[in-house]
Amino acid sequence: MLVTAIIAFREFLEAFLIIGVFFGISKRLKLKKEKEILFAAAIGIIFSLLLATGTYIFGDSAKNIITEQKADILESYLLIFSGLFIGYVVFSLHGMINRARGATLIRAHKKLEEKTFDLSLFFTIVFLVLREGFEVSLFTASVSLFSVFIQNFIGLLLGFSLSCIVGVSTFFAYVKFPVGKVFKWTQYAIILLGASLVQNGITTLFKTHFNIHLSDMLSFHMQFLPNEHSLIGHLLQGFIGLDQGFSGVRLAIMGIYIGILYLLFIYRSPKIALFKYIGASICNLNKIWK
Repeated sequence: MLVTAIIAFREFLEAFLIIGVFFGISKRLKLKKEKEILFAAAIGIIFSLLLATGTYIFGDSAKNIITEQKADILESYLLIFSGLFIGYVVFSLHGMINRARGATLIRAHKKLEEKTFDLSLFFTIVFLVLREGFEVSLFTASVSLFSVFIQNFIGLLLGFSLSCIVGVSTFFAYVKFPVGKVFKWTQYAIILLGASLVQNGITTLFKTHFNIHLSDMLSFHMQFLPNEHSLIGHLLQGFIGLDQGFSGVRLAIMGIYIGILYLLFIYRSPKIALFKYIGASICNLNKIWK
């Protein structure tokens, strides 16, 4: 649920900021197309939520089939895959998707600035918003297998609601949110989630497949933490990888994961900006309203 909420918040916040930019340009140029823009955005949002919900329904059904035999081993492989995929998404796949989306957004801006609003622009807005829903479904598909449908659905609605509040408040300047920092911290949170998933997957795999208990190697004996089967204990284990059996070896696995991502992507590209096109548009929101 927590992973779904964070990713949904990140992706839908992009959608609301994009909607805000279109809405602001229409107001500035006095196109009087705010209703059409909001209608297109509403269609995209509805289909995005339906797409993600359908993914979780399918995952809930598939889980009952694929986990009947050797559930622990299968879960460990899925955890490792999910962690690696999330790392790839944050720094590689997401960057490519954003560059393509940026080009589409620029073309749409030019049309609006030419005071042109036609059917193609209407569907462009629908497509831009719907693509965020597709990303939520894609990025959380494997992770959703570890939770029941209702947990994934609550996480989806929670992330959507928070992104709506932040996006709308930022647009109307009720609250000045540091949007760049929001994206950066959600990126860090997703990296930590990825490290936790890989570490938990490897720990489970070694325990069930090789009968090697990584929790006993340089153990920290963190018995003060809640049991992993409790709600808080489950959240701690899933989000930051901590539980009563945490050890130095498990910490090293997480450190190696984060270190590899840093060396491959952050260190070699210190000026990486996955949301540069949105950031530039948000900087102009105040100008739009003045």
